[in-house]
Amino acid sequence: MKRFASLFLIFVAAAAVSAQTPVAKDVQVLGQKIHYLEAGSGPTVILLHGLGGDASNWAATVPALSKSFHVFVPDQIGFGASDKPLANYRVGMLVDFLDGFCKKLAITKATVVGNSLGGWTAMAFTIAHPDKVERMVLVDSAGFSFEHLGGSKPTREMLEVMNVSTVEGAKTLIGIIFANKSMATDAVAETFLAEHLRRNDGYTIERFIDSLMRGEDVVDGKLAKIKVPTLVVWGREDLLTPLAGGKMMANEIAGSEIVILDRCGHVPQIECAAPFNAALIKFLSGGTAQPTAQR
Repeated sequence: MKRFASLFLIFVAAAAVSAQTPVAKDVQVLGQKIHYLEAGSGPTVILLHGLGGDASNWAATVPALSKSFHVFVPDQIGFGASDKPLANYRVGMLVDFLDGFCKKLAITKATVVGNSLGGWTAMAFTIAHPDKVERMVLVDSAGFSFEHLGGSKPTREMLEVMNVSTVEGAKTLIGIIFANKSMATDAVAETFLAEHLRRNDGYTIERFIDSLMRGEDVVDGKLAKIKVPTLVVWGREDLLTPLAGGKMMANEIAGSEIVILDRCGHVPQIECAAPFNAALIKFLSGGTAQPTAQR
């Protein structure tokens, strides 16, 4: 339990200090402040967090990557320490801000790594700007419509679990995010809720739920357009975006690899950091992440 509690603190705290200490910076994109971390040197890698997250979600990834890569970790618009305009948030908006971010920082080509909503953004960005993406890594990614996944459209009440407002609600969401259910204690839930309130991203999450309900920006039928080398990484016990969706993504992106991590939920970069980093670095270095990967 102590080990998983420590992992959770990584999830809700600022990025860990290491030999390659990330530098916190701000840049103006479309008139809005985008906060980001930068570390290392070498080929460019951009890490994109999921719904309700921020750059700290990659705290265990940045030190490993920054030894060989130039890593950028933005708080996407509406999250973390970036500005939170009262807008109709959707994935298309995140794509425009990512494009603006790259232009402002003179990033002409990068590997894009995204978890959950960040993975959806990575796919949409790669489809819209194929010349700007070197490689792509999808980590327990959203992006398919509910119908494409073979399920019925959830009610709004079901989606509201992602926008917690009580300790009990936080416990429920933690139990969905992490494979290790011992994480879902009152103490951890209180920390989770306090951090969510501090980030002040409830409005942003609510608007993304609206976008989900409208079925905006889904990648159904579009993944054949992706031609860059792609790695799909999935936690086998993910309850939020189940493994079946990951296998569908891998099958629809020609030539992609898939790595499935056992005893791991929706955020492998946190819950299974060591095997996740090993697979990621091997893929980014041009190797096969896992030759015996299951489809």
